[in-house]
Amino acid sequence: MHMMMKLIYRLDNEAHTLAFGNAIAPLLKPGDVIALHGGLGVGKTTFTRGLVRALIPDIQEVPSPTYTLVQAYEAPDFPVWHFDLYRLGSPDEMAEIGWDETPEGVAIVEWPEKAGKHLPAWRLDIVFDFEGEHRLVSLEPHGEDWRARCNEFQF
Repeated sequence: MHMMMKLIYRLDNEAHTLAFGNAIAPLLKPGDVIALHGGLGVGKTTFTRGLVRALIPDIQEVPSPTYTLVQAYEAPDFPVWHFDLYRLGSPDEMAEIGWDETPEGVAIVEWPEKAGKHLPAWRLDIVFDFEGEHRLVSLEPHGEDWRARCNEFQF
């Protein structure tokens, strides 16, 4: 039985949240799923902006997929899908928004609890929370590969 590993970081502002996303980007490889947990306005989309900009340096805009449910990007090394499942009616709708294509790239998922059985056991959970004026962000790796990568993570 493995102990649950949790790495906690304090982010002081939006620029720090963007930098955190940027720092996570080198850990990623095709097939990865990152599940972003936390309430409205806690920094999930800002984090994703930093991550996508690190993977695609010349990208102009990284919009929130709140209304489209998914935003797809062609990074040089693999495709990236940014899902916002807040408005998803049921986990059965995951196929309709392109979930089945994600194993060839990286899926970043806001409101992952709405994915139901589609959310894989082997993933990186990133939990955002407020602590006064600051954000606390914890990395919770699921699977040996994610634990090893998180052990190497520097921020």
